[in-house]
Amino acid sequence: MHNEELKVNHKKVQRIMDELGLKCTVRMKKYRSYKGTVGKIAPNILDRDFSANKTNEKWVTDITEFKLFGEKLYLSPMLDLFNGEIITYTIESRPVYSLVSKMLDKAWERVNDGDSLIIHSDQGWHYQMNQYHHKLKERGITQSMSRKGNCYDNAVIENFFGILKSEFFYTQEFESIEHFKMELERYIQYYNHKRIKAKLKGMSPVQYRIHTHKVA
Repeated sequence: MHNEELKVNHKKVQRIMDELGLKCTVRMKKYRSYKGTVGKIAPNILDRDFSANKTNEKWVTDITEFKLFGEKLYLSPMLDLFNGEIITYTIESRPVYSLVSKMLDKAWERVNDGDSLIIHSDQGWHYQMNQYHHKLKERGITQSMSRKGNCYDNAVIENFFGILKSEFFYTQEFESIEHFKMELERYIQYYNHKRIKAKLKGMSPVQYRIHTHKVA
């Protein structure tokens, strides 16, 4: 509304929402991939510093679970802390290692020469694997991990999952698994290109990235 040059107080918006019976959907408990120490635990280098001065400086990742038609689907996205943009994602019917490795392979397309990148995750078994360490090391990327049992150490990606499920998963009906995947792709496209954020000066993640690059 501010982008349309309409002045309105947030309390008025809340009052109108109450009158219309519009409420946020309750967020359900997340999928946990922690299985104890099965490999190498990286230090918590990010240390809850979720600010970034440019793209490809700090990325965060995690896995969340969806239950549909008696089946489970697992989503693995990569989020850039600079603008909250979803760099890429993969989705599989099982939480296998390829869920993460394929996501990394797709994410590399966004990495430029000279980038000094940190990738932060929780202590899920995927991120403890030697293969995962090797993929990051060969790209010169610093690995960071949340402390055990501290979900707030990766709060930004946790918040994205909450938004995704509240705005997309809990509000739509799907005809099939393929229909869900198609609508998920559309939602992430909307999230990146259309969904504005106050902290991004009323711009979407992609709009903010383009704007800051032009200013620079």
